[in-house]
Amino acid sequence: MNSRILPSLSILLSLGIFFVYVNPTWNNSILATQVKIAEADQTLVAATKYTTQQKELTDARNAIDPTNLGRLSTFLPDSVNNVGLVLDLNALAARSGLSLSNIDVVVNNANASAQGALSVANANPVGSVNLSLSAIGTYEALKAFLVGIEKSARLLDVRDVVVRGSDTGVYNYQMKIRLYWLR
Repeated sequence: MNSRILPSLSILLSLGIFFVYVNPTWNNSILATQVKIAEADQTLVAATKYTTQQKELTDARNAIDPTNLGRLSTFLPDSVNNVGLVLDLNALAARSGLSLSNIDVVVNNANASAQGALSVANANPVGSVNLSLSAIGTYEALKAFLVGIEKSARLLDVRDVVVRGSDTGVYNYQMKIRLYWLR
């Protein structure tokens, strides 16, 4: 009889240990840990993919000729650089024979009224600002100035030119120029 009681008690004891300790431990902490490990593995795969893509982009950028990168950063700079732009425009005007009397930044009313609202313009990686210039000079000086802007290494658009006449051959010019930069 002893031969049947000892195995039966062992089986009951093992079932008790299973239902009291092993099953709750497995279902709670081990299962939650396995879920966290699976999430960490997904994050690791995404980080590896990001690192690979970043390395490919860095290699592609390093393959570009540094002189071309310099020209590109001059053409479409990372910031507005107001002081440098004013100095460049003033130097161009002086070489052309124009005298700049006023340079103002023109605020776009459409963007000013939509402050706080997410607009499509904010999604554009290229920003722009409008400048208003006042200049005095001859017509030939104006043509030379516009050719200089056209041949400029910086991306500029002449949006509007207003000429006020004069009998002396020296005219007053109002120009609106749009300047672009990379955000």
